Amino acid sequence: MENNQFDIIIVGGGIVGLASAYKINVKYPNKKILVLEKEEVVAAHQTGHNSGVIHSGLYYKPGTYKAKNCVDGRRELVAFAKEHKIPHDICGKIVVATEESELAHMNKVYNNGIANGVEGIEKIDAKRIKEIEPYCIGIAGLWVGCTGIIDYADVSRKYVELIHGKFSGSKVLTGHEVTAFEKHAGYTEVITPKGKFKGTYIITCAGLQSDRISKKEGAKIDTAIVGFRGDYFDLTDKGLSKVRNLIYPVPNPKYPFLGVHFTRMIHGGTECGPNAVFVFKREGYGKTDFSLKDTAEAFSFGGTWKFFAKNMKFGLDEYRGAFSKKYFLKRLHKLIPTLEMDDLKPGRAGVRAMALAPEGEMIDDFKIEVNGNTIHVLNAPSPAATSSLAIGTAIQEMATEHFNLG
Repeated sequence: MENNQFDIIIVGGGIVGLASAYKINVKYPNKKILVLEKEEVVAAHQTGHNSGVIHSGLYYKPGTYKAKNCVDGRRELVAFAKEHKIPHDICGKIVVATEESELAHMNKVYNNGIANGVEGIEKIDAKRIKEIEPYCIGIAGLWVGCTGIIDYADVSRKYVELIHGKFSGSKVLTGHEVTAFEKHAGYTEVITPKGKFKGTYIITCAGLQSDRISKKEGAKIDTAIVGFRGDYFDLTDKGLSKVRNLIYPVPNPKYPFLGVHFTRMIHGGTECGPNAVFVFKREGYGKTDFSLKDTAEAFSFGGTWKFFAKNMKFGLDEYRGAFSKKYFLKRLHKLIPTLEMDDLKPGRAGVRAMALAPEGEMIDDFKIEVNGNTIHVLNAPSPAATSSLAIGTAIQEMATEHFNLG
């Protein structure tokens, strides 16, 4: 096989693309797989900008891909982290109701967790909340003992190490932005500014660029990616003592965001957030970042306008939190009333890719489609990082069924 010729080319070096390459190679060790990543490092966007939580599988509607892949993926991820000595901590978390109106949805979340097979969930009272998190105030809650923390960039780098170390002929190339696909009889030529690569089969896992890459490959899709930036604050040395591990509110059932929460980080420190504001640049991590191309594309999609119309109040509230530390603190007071302004300092930001349908609805589940000799991962928001090994297995099974890999 020529040096630039591969059995499978995967576009995107985030955690899902890398896990898929790893899982396909585990099943088919002799297949040559190439992962192309446009940035100079893997895990540069959603994977490297999330809060590092190992999600339990608590929130997701039973029977969905999210529910199954999160529970299976979490268990496999923890075993993988243990085997490869990746720093992680199964520290548990609490989900806290602060008012009566939240109890019904909290119970629904609990029932979802039980239905999804999440182990170690308990309903707890106000006294037990204080025992677990002494500064947190709530009327009732859930203890989720199997939730943990990890650095998903560490996990991604381990996938790369294994791909390079265990499977001769497979490789991950960074700094290779895919600009076009050329179809030929029996293979596709994937074009980057640094070279052309031939792949018998293609898998796209492009995250924030997934709709654009899929369209470039020739897929007919009716969804569009919109980005939501999440801003975080870090607890200062003074504020660190007020949070032991992870504290979450009961999420608003209308939105696929989990609300402003507190997360201890695996490499030290504790962060609080995020909000969820529409971004005017898909890979823009600053509050005023702007891309004319990204903005024009978002607003030319009818579903964007319909989404805004349905969620105007939510959007305005989120923007207030983005530009006002005082307003952000007020939201955090719901869980920890004694937090003060000097307990917080500005932290990082992340951007989450969310697929919107033409009617303006957010697509809540993972969305993976087959198009001829290509598999497209069109929507893989949280908990995709927790689920990466399970999603990798699912993509390996799809590739086994649709690609001639035997």
